[in-house]
Amino acid sequence: MQVEYLGNQELLKLKKTAFLASSTISSETVLRCYDWATEMRNRGECVVSGFSSKLEQDVLHFLLKGSQPIIIVLARKMYKVIPDELKEPLAQNRLLIISVSTAIRQSRVTAMARNKYVCEMADRILFVGVTEQSSLYSYKNEFRNKLEESI
Repeated sequence: MQVEYLGNQELLKLKKTAFLASSTISSETVLRCYDWATEMRNRGECVVSGFSSKLEQDVLHFLLKGSQPIIIVLARKMYKVIPDELKEPLAQNRLLIISVSTAIRQSRVTAMARNKYVCEMADRILFVGVTEQSSLYSYKNEFRNKLEESI
């Protein structure tokens, strides 16, 4: 796995909570995730995720409004152009973007490798909406010693 970094690599030394959400989530769970993201933002805790599912992107939006550290792990090659919403957090040294693939776009295979990488680097992991049919199910079992309370 070829890993590329953009941003503050010192964030890797922090205690990190991973946020991984299934693509199908109930609306009540979505609201609890928004509350969780707001709480993490208010506590200033480092959150790591691929931020690729709709809910993960929403959580990133909440986190970007704060000042806590964020680590984004891409399942594709590094951005050629940094998205506007990430420029300020990068300039503030509170963001690290990690690319774990040289693929042009994310695929199921690169997403699975990214999710495993996120689980391995995290101290705690919050899995949301994971059922036996979910691609995240095997990771929830493999990393059950790191599980955060569920939402």
